[in-house]
Amino acid sequence: MMLAHSILQNPDSRPSCTRVLIVSDVLLYREGLKASLAGLAGLEITNAVSGPEAITRAQALAPDVVLLDASLPDGLALAREIRRLAPGVRVVGFGVNLAEKGILACAEAGLAGFVGSDGTVAELATVIDRAMRGELFCPPRIVARLFDRVAELARDYGPIDAAEPALTRREQQIAQLIKQGLSNKEIAVELRIGPATVKRYVHSLLEKFQVQRRSAIAARVR
Repeated sequence: MMLAHSILQNPDSRPSCTRVLIVSDVLLYREGLKASLAGLAGLEITNAVSGPEAITRAQALAPDVVLLDASLPDGLALAREIRRLAPGVRVVGFGVNLAEKGILACAEAGLAGFVGSDGTVAELATVIDRAMRGELFCPPRIVARLFDRVAELARDYGPIDAAEPALTRREQQIAQLIKQGLSNKEIAVELRIGPATVKRYVHSLLEKFQVQRRSAIAARVR
C-alpha cells in the first residue's frame, strides 16, 4: 500500500484503549477482522455488525473508530451518516479503491483513514492509530489533488473563512427563493418584479458571496 506524507487534522487527546466497531455485510470479514484486531494491544472491539445496524450501534456504543467496509454499495453514504449522527467517531475505511477518484470520494465522505483491498491487518492497525493521532496518510499525488479540490470548492462556493456578506432585504428574499429552487422567472412572479431586476439581484448575490454558480447561493444560504 502506498502511504506517504501526512495531512495534519485536529489532534486531540487519545484514549488508552481505542474502541473499534467493525462494519461489513460480509460475515467472514467481520469475524476475521474481529479475531485479528482483538489480539492487538491498544484495541478493543466493541462489536462487529452489518451495514443496516451500523448507525444505531455507533450511537449506542460510542466507539472511537468505526472500521467500515468501503466496498459496501452505500459505504460512503453510510460513512457520512455515521459522522453526522455520531460526530465524535472517526471512520476508517478498508477495501478502498486506491485510484485517485476512489480516494477523493473517501476524503469527501470524511474518512479519517483508509486501507486498500490489498492491505494487511498490520497496516489497518497503523491507520487506526494514525487516525486517533489526527493524521491522514496519502500518496503525494493525492495530497496535491486534494489541494486542487479545495481550490475548486473555494472557487464555486467561496472561501472557507469568508465572512457572511450583508444583504439587503430584497437580496435576502431572492436568496431564500433561490434556495427553494425557484427560477428567475418564478421569483419575478412571486415578488411581482421584472425578470431583469431579478437577474440584477442574482448577479449582486454572486458578487457578494464571491461565487460563480447560482447553486452556490443556495448552499451559502443554508
